[in-house]
Amino acid sequence: MPPRVRFAPSPTGELHVGNARTALFNRLFAKHYHGSLILRIEDTDQVRTSKVFEENLRQDLSWLGIEWDEGPGKGGPCGPYHQSERFSLYQTHLERLIAAELVYPCYCTDEELEAERLALISRKMMPRYMGKCRNLTAEARSRLAAEGRPAAYRFHVPPGAITFPDLIRGPMRFEGSALGDFIIVRSNGIPAYNFAVVIDDHLMKISHVIRGEDHLSNTALQLLLYQALGFAPPQFAHHALILGWDRAKLSKRHGSTAVREFREQGILPQALINYLALLGASFGEGKEVCSIDEIIESFSLDRAGKSGAIFDKDKLFWLNSLYIRRESLTTLTGYLQPFIKEAGYAHLDEARLHRILDAVRDNITSLAEIGTYLRIFDDSSYEFTAGALELLADDETRKVVLSLLDLLDNTDAEGDKLYGTLMPLLPGKTGLRGKKLFMPLRAAITGQTKGPELDRFFSILGKSSLQYRLQKALAATA
Repeated sequence: MPPRVRFAPSPTGELHVGNARTALFNRLFAKHYHGSLILRIEDTDQVRTSKVFEENLRQDLSWLGIEWDEGPGKGGPCGPYHQSERFSLYQTHLERLIAAELVYPCYCTDEELEAERLALISRKMMPRYMGKCRNLTAEARSRLAAEGRPAAYRFHVPPGAITFPDLIRGPMRFEGSALGDFIIVRSNGIPAYNFAVVIDDHLMKISHVIRGEDHLSNTALQLLLYQALGFAPPQFAHHALILGWDRAKLSKRHGSTAVREFREQGILPQALINYLALLGASFGEGKEVCSIDEIIESFSLDRAGKSGAIFDKDKLFWLNSLYIRRESLTTLTGYLQPFIKEAGYAHLDEARLHRILDAVRDNITSLAEIGTYLRIFDDSSYEFTAGALELLADDETRKVVLSLLDLLDNTDAEGDKLYGTLMPLLPGKTGLRGKKLFMPLRAAITGQTKGPELDRFFSILGKSSLQYRLQKALAATA
């Protein structure tokens, strides 16, 4: 049977790169083994859940190219795909557990539970529920219910070890006595995470659960529920987490962590997918730049890596620069549109944009830098940097500028032929070569001391624009 995997985010915030990596691993697994990826929205947290976050999440997944086969917007035979629409299913299975006396009502207040937690910590013990309500008599339960105390439902954890094979980490073992009886339905009637996912994964026929290692202890609890309900459990694989520079779990204190933030910073989806797929893993046969097809072909859970990997933003931007250089101009132009619009150049014709982009693509690491270069190629917007003005104040620089102006005034060459026609004449006319010739010209023509090759400016700007800029350079230090 082809595998069925799922990505089940909670829409309580923007899509984190760690969750995006989990979604990616599930998609890669499904594609490699010709299976299906199900998107399920875990929206039971009615306070923090937001439709805006859900829409952003779906947009971010689509932007990354992580497409799902069943779920919101796609439908499928195992819906509904929002947990908020599945409460009747959870209630049915809760009643089964109540009838089998595998769960019991818990009337403990939040204050009582917090006091118990702190007491255990003070005794250097692992916090867990100590079973205060487990053995309440029927009379005591009736009295508490009559008082109007809301009841949660807890699963009675049996003694003994819980073991399971993890497809990434190998054999795993948890002691039931260390876990404590856990809530499966809260006192407000909302199903707890571990209960809802077991019902959903079973009914959606999930064959493999691939998620972060922070869910390992949840797996032990979920296996108890699978057994209690008579469900065959899926296979589990827990990949390592993404870490910050201090080797702590990646979080906002480490800077940008949301997919949308990197998108807004000008990262290409292909670069982010490539980076996340290979982070701490050994897919791609040792290459750092891999197409999605190459990653799918080499994907294997036993190569996913057991140790956390540090998220290196510098390397991500370096990888992004490689993708900027190799993508087609048409593809790049599509991704550049919001940055071009923000820079005020939405009116720029595509042919000129392509010429500028082709000239500068080797110099940029993110799409967000395009505005800077569009301004450099714009006669009305470019400015001289302090370094350029310092160069322009030199007498030799003025000599170079005046010499090029004279050559421009006396040539019929245009466009792509300008540079090849005039530049060979300048050394003889000025007596200067190398940096002493090219640095002054760069400062005068671009207003910068570094950047794309000068021949690109000659061909893109043209004769009249070059003359204007050289005159402006002379006036800037007059």
